[in-house]
Amino acid sequence: MNANLLELKGVHTHIGAYHILHGVDLAVPRGQLTMLLGRNGAGKTTTLRTIMGLWPASSGQIRFDSQDITAMATPQIANLGIAYVPENMGIFADLTVRENMLLAARNASTVEKIDQQRLQWIFQLFPPVEKFWNHPAGKLSGGQKQMLAVARAIVEPRELLIVDEPSKGLAPAIINNMIDAFLQLKRSGVTILLVEQNLNFARRLGDAVAVMDNGVIVHAGSMAELANDEDMQRSLLGLAL
Repeated sequence: MNANLLELKGVHTHIGAYHILHGVDLAVPRGQLTMLLGRNGAGKTTTLRTIMGLWPASSGQIRFDSQDITAMATPQIANLGIAYVPENMGIFADLTVRENMLLAARNASTVEKIDQQRLQWIFQLFPPVEKFWNHPAGKLSGGQKQMLAVARAIVEPRELLIVDEPSKGLAPAIINNMIDAFLQLKRSGVTILLVEQNLNFARRLGDAVAVMDNGVIVHAGSMAELANDEDMQRSLLGLAL
């Protein structure tokens, strides 16, 4: 079994006339939480969207569990066991929390047919999902919407969870809740790839780290090593943890 669940090799992505990714090499170790860091505009979100097939790779290769997914359509990629939570969270504001969860549970035609043990586990991770079960999702706070977005992504078992900036705009108490939830998810065996700007969030969660700049990976290693080296932080990110 390959130690890396996800691998990108020499991936280039163009969006219209713009060349965004310039040969990305990225490895996401199986069973670990990998942080993808970098300045604004470095190419982090484009990398996630390219993995999911939302923006096609111009060249290079993307492999998931040793299978080439470079040219696959987004629904095919999702069906392999990959869940993606975009930066805008992608919830349906006019639907209730319950209806949002049911839409994400593709193997269940009714809420009663969702794995109830798994649903109770999700409620423990994210209590507001249960508390506001019958409320319109658009009425939730920003932190509650983020919890719903992650809850939807894991309502069915996933091998890989990809999340774009989960702590963005959240209050410190909600951030702590999100950190606890991601730690529990990791302990359950889910491999996680997170794009993050909150460096304290990254330090507390990450096992591995990759740093992007100008559409390429400029550093890859352990999160602990980066967290303990202020000179490296300033060099790669322009600031210290």
